[in-house]
Amino acid sequence: MKRLGVIVLGAVLLLVGIALLVLPGPGLLLVLAGLVTLASEFPKLERYVDPVRDRAMKAAEDSVASPLRIALSVAAGLALVAAGVVWGLVRWLPLSGWSTGTSLILSGLFLLGLLAWSWRNVRARSATPKSHS
Repeated sequence: MKRLGVIVLGAVLLLVGIALLVLPGPGLLLVLAGLVTLASEFPKLERYVDPVRDRAMKAAEDSVASPLRIALSVAAGLALVAAGVVWGLVRWLPLSGWSTGTSLILSGLFLLGLLAWSWRNVRARSATPKSHS
């Protein structure tokens, strides 16, 4: 039963991550999470984890590479939260209601959280002195 749960969770993370590669969202990070989860049950998938991890970390670094990118990402996250509130309250919008609104709000919060995580990791990495061998 546990194995089935891990497989289902990994597959869902992988599929949502693939969808988010073309939709707004942290696609590579979810693809990575899905691969890591599935690799625990299917060791042959392990060879895909490092290349995806490298690309996901590069994308995270790029997202906080300049103050303009950070500002635009924060604005996008706040816009998603605001859109979620509007979609939850305004009944004449297509697919209006709190199910759509909540998903938009959670997407915005997730984006802001990932942005903070990326900024913190990049900042910590740049503060670490590099050894000269």
